[in-house]
Amino acid sequence: MSRPGPATADLGFFEAPEADPVQALPTSVIAPTVVSASALPISPPPPPKATKQQIQEQYAPTVKEIQGDEITKLAAAHWLEGHVPATGDAAEAVVQTIWTQHLSMCSFSLRKVMMLEFSQYLEKFLWPTFVPRSTKGRTKSSVVHVLSLVVMVNEKFRQRVTGTWDIFADDATRFSGLVTRVLKLLVQLEDDAQITLQTRRFLLIFLIELFQSLEHDLVRNECLRLVNISVWSSVLETRREREFQQQPERRALWDRSEGKYQATRKQVAKEKMDFDRSFMSNLIKSFLVVLSTIPETGAPPPDAVIYCERFLEFMIDLEAQLPTRRHFNVLLHDHLVVPLCDSSRLAKRGREFLRQNRDISLPVLADWGARGSESGALFVQLLDRLKYYARFEIDDFTGSALSAADCTRLHYAKVRQLQKLAFSNAREEMEDFALANVGNIDSRADLKDALDKVSEVTLQKLCAVIGIRTEHVESVEAGAHYEKGFLIELLVSTYERRSRQIDAINALPLYPDEDTLFDETTVPPTQNFPNTHCLAIPKLNLQFLTIHDYLLRNFTLFRLESTYEIRQDLEDVVKRLNPQNSVDKRNNQGATIFGGWARMGCPIDHFRVGEVGTPKLGERKPSFVKADLSINVSRYTDSVRREWESLRPHDVLFLVTIQAEPQTSGLKALESQEQKAAAATQGEGASFRRKFGIKYVRGCEISALLGDDGRPLDDNNQNAFEGQQRPRVTGFRRRFRVLLDTNQYQKDLHSVSQKNEDVYPTFNIVMRRKPQENNFKAVLDTIRDLMQSDLVVPAWLQNVFLGYGDRGSAHFTKMENPVRTVDFRDTFIDWDHLVEAFPGKRLVASGKTSEKPAPPYVLTFPKSMYASESADDSTSISTGAKRKFGSTSHADEEDGAVMVRSYQPLNMGPYPEDSPRKSAVRFTAAQVEAIHAGTSPGLTMVVGPPGTGKTDVAVQIIANLYHNFPEQHTLIITHSNTALNQLFEKIAALDIDPRHILRLGRGQEDLEIESEGSWGKYGRVTAFLEKRIELLAEVDRLAGSLDIDGAHGSTCETASYFFTYHILSRWESFHAQLRKRADTDESVAWAVSAFPFAAFFADAPQPLFDETGSLDAVRKVAEGCWRHIKNIFVEIEEVRAFELLRSGNDRSNYLLVKEAKIIAMTCTHAALKRREFVKLGFQYDTVVMEESGQILEVETFIPLLLQNPDPDTGASRLKRVVMIGDHNQLPPVVKNMAFQRYGNMEQSLFARYVRLGVPTIQLDAQGRARPSLAELFKWKYFALQDLPNVQTLPEYKGSNPGFAFEYQAVDVPDFLGNGETEPRPNFMQNLGEAEYAVATYQYMRLLGYPAERISILTTYNGQKELIIDVLEKRCAWNPLFGTPHRVATVDQYQGQQNDYILLSLVRTKTVGHLRDVRRLIVAMSRARLGLYVFCRYSLFAACHDLVPVFEQLAKRPTEALWLRHHETYPATPEAWDGQRPVAETGLKQAKNQKTTWAIESKKRTLVEEIAGVEQMGVHVQKLMQKKVELLKQARDAQNSSTEAAEPNDGADAMEGVESS
Repeated sequence: MSRPGPATADLGFFEAPEADPVQALPTSVIAPTVVSASALPISPPPPPKATKQQIQEQYAPTVKEIQGDEITKLAAAHWLEGHVPATGDAAEAVVQTIWTQHLSMCSFSLRKVMMLEFSQYLEKFLWPTFVPRSTKGRTKSSVVHVLSLVVMVNEKFRQRVTGTWDIFADDATRFSGLVTRVLKLLVQLEDDAQITLQTRRFLLIFLIELFQSLEHDLVRNECLRLVNISVWSSVLETRREREFQQQPERRALWDRSEGKYQATRKQVAKEKMDFDRSFMSNLIKSFLVVLSTIPETGAPPPDAVIYCERFLEFMIDLEAQLPTRRHFNVLLHDHLVVPLCDSSRLAKRGREFLRQNRDISLPVLADWGARGSESGALFVQLLDRLKYYARFEIDDFTGSALSAADCTRLHYAKVRQLQKLAFSNAREEMEDFALANVGNIDSRADLKDALDKVSEVTLQKLCAVIGIRTEHVESVEAGAHYEKGFLIELLVSTYERRSRQIDAINALPLYPDEDTLFDETTVPPTQNFPNTHCLAIPKLNLQFLTIHDYLLRNFTLFRLESTYEIRQDLEDVVKRLNPQNSVDKRNNQGATIFGGWARMGCPIDHFRVGEVGTPKLGERKPSFVKADLSINVSRYTDSVRREWESLRPHDVLFLVTIQAEPQTSGLKALESQEQKAAAATQGEGASFRRKFGIKYVRGCEISALLGDDGRPLDDNNQNAFEGQQRPRVTGFRRRFRVLLDTNQYQKDLHSVSQKNEDVYPTFNIVMRRKPQENNFKAVLDTIRDLMQSDLVVPAWLQNVFLGYGDRGSAHFTKMENPVRTVDFRDTFIDWDHLVEAFPGKRLVASGKTSEKPAPPYVLTFPKSMYASESADDSTSISTGAKRKFGSTSHADEEDGAVMVRSYQPLNMGPYPEDSPRKSAVRFTAAQVEAIHAGTSPGLTMVVGPPGTGKTDVAVQIIANLYHNFPEQHTLIITHSNTALNQLFEKIAALDIDPRHILRLGRGQEDLEIESEGSWGKYGRVTAFLEKRIELLAEVDRLAGSLDIDGAHGSTCETASYFFTYHILSRWESFHAQLRKRADTDESVAWAVSAFPFAAFFADAPQPLFDETGSLDAVRKVAEGCWRHIKNIFVEIEEVRAFELLRSGNDRSNYLLVKEAKIIAMTCTHAALKRREFVKLGFQYDTVVMEESGQILEVETFIPLLLQNPDPDTGASRLKRVVMIGDHNQLPPVVKNMAFQRYGNMEQSLFARYVRLGVPTIQLDAQGRARPSLAELFKWKYFALQDLPNVQTLPEYKGSNPGFAFEYQAVDVPDFLGNGETEPRPNFMQNLGEAEYAVATYQYMRLLGYPAERISILTTYNGQKELIIDVLEKRCAWNPLFGTPHRVATVDQYQGQQNDYILLSLVRTKTVGHLRDVRRLIVAMSRARLGLYVFCRYSLFAACHDLVPVFEQLAKRPTEALWLRHHETYPATPEAWDGQRPVAETGLKQAKNQKTTWAIESKKRTLVEEIAGVEQMGVHVQKLMQKKVELLKQARDAQNSSTEAAEPNDGADAMEGVESS
């Protein structure tokens, strides 16, 4: 909205691309074709001309453009292709030429800047030839050289290229010189004609990026010198002394700084210190000068508005980080930045623009488009954010968050201080004010009334005493005082009683209204964001001021991302409904009618606010607002009608008022068209609102479905909303009772009181959304709840979480109470495995024996490994180890050695199911390190490259925790249901009691676990009740075996009595006698005969006892049988609660809180249900997060706070957090590129910790892909190796039947004259690649490849839909083919794998979002045995970021797909042994001009080149015809003779196909 004018849009460091005066390019290159859904007739018309804004958002250089550009030629001549860059004047001449001809003359066009970035201009030429200052024999680099460096660094950050500052790491001194040159240019200490407001903006953006990268030592050293306490030399002495009085610790810092300054004698050093001390002050003053030049109306100076917006962005960034805020905040207030901006003409200009833009009843101004980017609207919203941070509730010096009581105390102290100063310095005029009660004078109105009565001279005197400037900050002339009104506003804003920031959050509606939805300064209208201008949204960086600040930034971004998605849905519904204005000729009144229909939107028949609850104590808003809504669904089909009827309580709807404009003719119609054309220039969102007349939007939540009688339908069945039939209502009218947002309703009531229109009677549309996309309200509610409570983040994690202090302080070796002795149970297979797992460590077996003890092992790690002094006490032993060896497990340890003890697992019973299930994974050393760290208290970060066994590590950590700390609870969190199910299935396969495992949320029906039923709450309750019946039946069987009459198994209570009085006594008597006997044959015979429960175990594998064995062996078997019996009664006691509790809800809650030890859910479920978990008293000690790199920051944080603090200590119960992920793969999904790039919303907490330098463990061996396939992604990871299985198993050693190579990139030219197409925006398709991929799938199926082993992936949803359509047409109906295991986008397939992957990259004009290397890593790492990539090879191979992958793909032919004849897929696993080796391709690299590959002379009949999709189609057709003929022959032969063998699913027939 504030960026409609593309002509002056802030592109950061370049303007929208114009025609290049040096080298003109075709229009088709500058403006890529965008094909709309309506532009797809048989003969498509010429594409519409793209606007400059569209160009800047869509532009990326093509291969042809890169190769033909003059910059490429310059790069080849001066710094690429082995050239050593020139130095001195020669280098400066090149820089000057590029600056003049390719940057400045082209208005810093996007195309030229990107070309320079692609040619590595920065790293190969600019930086190597840069000279920061003149020395003997060397002249310092020119201003143009500095500016060029700045422009290129800014471009790398615009494109979010990682490792930018690493380019400068080789020479910190030169980098410091570069920063100093930039700073001097910013405050105009270097005079040069090139330094305009535009270039100053470039320099300012460079400074912004510096201060956003404080994690780099190189950068941090340069930044913090500008914001340390020495900047207070520019603060008024009075204010400085007042700060010292409030915090005496600052005086010591100031004295030390001043002492260092005074002690400096060298003139150069003194000048540098003077410059650093005054830089921020001078920068602010120069900004205020620019701000004062902008008029309230009319055209401002070029680039002035955009510079001011960028400056506010810089101020916000400084205030939002504690290291930069600590001392700078005082300077900000001293220089009156916020008040001067607030009273500026630019702010007035912006507020007026916002008022006119938000009211669609106001006409569009004639110069609307020209005013767009210079309106000041963005400046106003950035100023609001600066105000928020300038007054943030934090102690700037200590970093402690201020409580409500602290804020009140400080406020009262400030006002009392003002009263004292007023009494002593202005008693005559302010005596009444000075003696008044604070509560009577601290409101804005009271302060203003009191100060209005005071003379201007007295106000100036009072301000001087307080420490507030009265003279113009930016003025060089003394005596230029601010007027009285401004001084009053300064005092009022300083001393007024402010509402707390949390109160403003509580008053905020959770549903977006029409102003929020279409505000383009915060919610850009398009998905493509060029990241070239600032926005009024928060940024997620490395550090946060407080937990409240963290939550509020995430709350705001999450709300805006939801707003963007809602706006997309709303625009789609409104367009489909086609609103029109219809005029009633009888009264000439217009009304809005709808000429279309929408599945997700429906006209409202009736809407009425029914009940408004009285406000709660201390609140002004209503406690609730209920309304009734009715719609008519008669026009819909049955399926759509059922969708409307299936709406449930808590589903969110949106109420919309559309007021279509009346149709006009003649001159009025022309004027209307001109207005709409003008509106279109302001941006897609706001113009859409005006075009379709969207007047109001309000959200609501369904409370109940109303019956025909208008009363809510009762829902007595607990599970009625979980798949069961809903009660039906008659007719076509559907009525809902909805809950309105009380905050929004209060605002609307206030608006009505101001004589504005009542919103609620005007609604004429209701919109619903897909359930999986409509949970934003619950998540926002959860975040707001967190902000209300006194959050208790574990003390050991808080500093790391906020980004301060020692990054490794939460590592398990630095924890206060470490666990040194751990039972690793089935982690190790044998002693050799144990030794392999601890390379470089000395392992000492306990007992001084030279033999290698057998597993399981209990390990005690040396005390020297841990920083805590408490590492030697009894608390450093896990509960599981303590049960086996007691609490004196450190007695025999040796210095620096890992002590190893072994034990014999207890016999748990005679039945096979009593034997513990063991892991068969041979964990690597890195995996064992991760398992050890995860079992220990603290923060564990595991980086898992593709195929390195992340899930196996997580499962082993969970199993070890379960057995080592049986009293503790573990919470498992994943991003997707698929990953959660995979993890859950592996957990259920280990030695963990099923009754202690619980899976919450949707997706549990997809679990593939046999014989255990549902794993959700209600399913587990049912399983417990069924188990109760089985256990009580066992009690009856036990009683019968002992000939004890009675209904002992009737209830859990009677069973308990039976155990106490009949079973326990028999065992104790037998066991006591057994222990007294000596080991003789007679004793063995006695024990076998005297065992009291032999009849009960008659169904166990016999013989129960080995009568030829020792008495000790007999005793162990008897004790195992006793444990089996005892466990029956232990389980009965646990089930007893389910017998006593009668309701399903109580039972499920008991299960969650008391019974379950391992609870699994997705991060979304945790966010939705947090309030419920806290209310129930849910507790847990460990959080294990899989897919951590894919989870949003806040959705990672919420699971840490699903419980109340410990009631005894007030501290968090959380003892360990295990985060497993891969920051090199795809980040969390954020649909709006503005929030992803500018707000950095795609940053996961896992990735932030990696950036911060938190210690990580990287798994270093992959076992998924063939070694040759793994080379496609290994380059991204340090020292990633292959596991033995991918080197030795026959399926990995053998080739892919029917293919010459195990992987290939196949170039796909235009098909039917087209490459990529775009039927609708961002819906990319490529028919040629779709047909090629499907034909290859058909070929594989004809060779016998199982469909479930093949997946087809693509990089765009549009291509996925196209491939599905092609499969439906060619394969789904045919039993020879069927459909592949899955067709999905690369993003959707992250975390999954398959044997064979067919990948379509779609794009043929630009690389698109595959330039994000993380997406490419995911795409290349999904295949185990075969990967075939269909793409425009030359396009992707020329992209600099993709070179490592495409260089590897270039080792195989790319012009065609090479096939092998006479090969079929092995029918059995054993048949893989005879497969052709991978290296035997039948091809060799040739040296002729036509091709680089040729068929070996002896293989000409075995290998075929498929040059294009048409040839592949013909080949598949021939194979299919032959197979059909052979199948017919086989069928006829079978019918003619009953003795004929039946073909094995066509395998024999396929051999005939290939041999023929």
